[in-house]
This record gives sequence, C-alpha cells and structure tokens, in this order.
Amino acid sequence: MAPFDRRLISHISWPLIIIALLLFGLGVMNLYSASSLRVETGVTTIFFYKKQLLWGAVGIAVMFASMLFDYRHLKSLVWILYGLSVALLAWLLLFGETIFGAKRWISLHYFSFQPTELAKLSVLLLAAAYLSRFQDKLDWKRLIKIILLVLIPTAMIILQPDLGSGLNILLIVFGMILVKGLKRRVFITLLLLIPLLAPSGWFIMHDYQKERILTFLNPERDPLGSGYNIIQSQIAIGSGQMWGKGFLEGTQSQLRFLPEKHTDFVFAVFGEEWGFIGCLTLLTLFCLFLYQIVLITQDSKDQFGSFLAVGVFFYFFWQILINMAMVLGLMPVVGIPLPFLSYGGSSTVVNFCLLGLVLNVSMRRFVFKRG
Repeated sequence: MAPFDRRLISHISWPLIIIALLLFGLGVMNLYSASSLRVETGVTTIFFYKKQLLWGAVGIAVMFASMLFDYRHLKSLVWILYGLSVALLAWLLLFGETIFGAKRWISLHYFSFQPTELAKLSVLLLAAAYLSRFQDKLDWKRLIKIILLVLIPTAMIILQPDLGSGLNILLIVFGMILVKGLKRRVFITLLLLIPLLAPSGWFIMHDYQKERILTFLNPERDPLGSGYNIIQSQIAIGSGQMWGKGFLEGTQSQLRFLPEKHTDFVFAVFGEEWGFIGCLTLLTLFCLFLYQIVLITQDSKDQFGSFLAVGVFFYFFWQILINMAMVLGLMPVVGIPLPFLSYGGSSTVVNFCLLGLVLNVSMRRFVFKRG
C-alpha cells in the first residue's frame, strides 16, 4: 500500500468546506422554523430538521469518501453510472408508483430515493469525461453526440413529469459546453436556431406546466389556485423588510399560509424571518461558495478534473439562481430545491458527494505540476 501523501491534506480547500457546512447549518435552522407550527399551546414541530440532520451526516460521510480516491479513476466508471441511471429511470417510468401525479421516487422499505439525483451526477461525470477528450472546440459531430447522450435520461426525467430537473441537467451540460467552446460556425448557427425553436416547446408541455408560465406572467389571474404559491412567497419575503421578523416569528410560514415551505420555498421562510440583510448574507455565502469552486477549476492541471469542477459549479449555480428567482416571482415555479437549505435526502447526499469530488480535484492538483 502506497504511503499517504500529506500534501493531499494541505491542498484541501478548507474555505469551501467551512462555507458548505455553514450553509447546511443555516438550512437545518431554517427547516426547524419551517417545520414549526403555531398552536394554542405554543409551537409544535414536525421533525423535518431531524431527518435533514441524519441525511447531512450521511452526506458528509459520502463527501469524505469521495475525497479518498483519485478522481481520475471515475473515467472508467462513467458509462456504468450512466447505464445504471438510465436503467433506474426506465424502471421508474414502467413500474414506479405515481404520487401527486408524478413518478419520481423508488421506495426501498426503510427509505426512498430519487433516481433523478443519480442521473444528474452520472450525466455530469459523462460530460466531463467526454469534453476532456478533445483539445479543440466542438464541431457538429461531437456536439450532436454529447447532446444525444444527455437527452436520453433528460427525456425520461421530463416524462415523470419533472420538467425542472430535466432543464437543470440541460443547463449544466450547456454551461460545460460553453466553457469548452464551439466552432465559430456551430456557435453562430445555434445562436440563430435556439430562439426560433424555443417557442415550439410550448406545444409539448403538460397543461399544468403551461399554467405555471401563465401564472408567472400574471399571478393575480388565479390568486387562490395556481398563483397562490408565488403570491404567498412574495408576501412572506416582502413582510421581512430590512431586518426580518425574527426566528420563529414569520406569520406566513408559522400560520401555514406558505406552501412547500420546507422544500421549494425555504428561501421565503428565511427571507421573512431575517429580512433583506439576512437574504443578502445568504446570497453572499452562496457567491463565496461558487467562487471557491471557480478557483479549483482554474487550479486543476488536467482537463477531466477541470471540467468536473466546471460541471459541479453549474450544478449549484443553476439551482441557486432558479430557486431564488422562482421564490421572488422572477421565474416560473419549478421543482428545483435550494442547495443545502431545502429538505431532501437524495439531493443532500448528492450535494455533499459533488462537493467531495471538487475537493478531490483540489487535493490532487499538485500531481500534475512540474518540478
């Protein structure tokens, strides 16, 4: 067995770990408030935050496990993970139980998990391995190949239906492709085609998805129906004003006006209790978190490690942007959680797993340096 290289410890991005744990801690605190209810005898709590602590412990263990091996070995596993993800998604569509009109969970007696989260991880790794094979920019042949590979699991996810997660995967790979670069002719053609083809997506949407877009354009058209969520979310954040109402003092969340307050709308709970200053602080932490990943991306000395970090950056970037914009009414409502704050076992474990992979790249960057 090879001796342990102490340089691995010295090259860990400790600021990234500290910021991630701080965000997770804020998330647990926020979930405690989000799962609390005002009753006549005081405040009672539903134990979402305790479950989140358990999943956080599992996630942190997975994070450290993801740091132990050389990340370059993942290149030989990308097709296995990709095939497993596609198989699980196909099984889910064929035999999965429909809950609230969607097939998204596989139940294993004691716990359930979302194959979609594994699909995000596998597609990210596959895209990183594929894009790292070429030194030059992508031509049509290479671009079409990566798009087709990504569209297979994405289409299965959209059919669940889960449009938000499907679009999230496409955006992650789109960001990675832009960083890689496209041939000039390919880039110009896509720049002209995408705006022309985008409206056709309206005709393949489900009715509830069309309703979300119409509600986004005018929430007041159905204030007690499709527009209820976003209206209550805006009321909650607006009522927080500059400094917020205080911990456990948010009326919209405590009096159960705010729906999905422990998952998609946790940011509204946070904004009501901590106000503009609290939201600005949270946004600053997220920006610092993303900045640390950018630094690792720049320091990586091999293409696979660099694109792996780029993919993780866009994984978190799009979820943060879309969730916050959705809660503020700047984008249509989609089922995308806020990393480290929203309740969810599968997403929490994957978040920490991806964090571990980025730290893995940071730890081993010296291996490729000369001298």
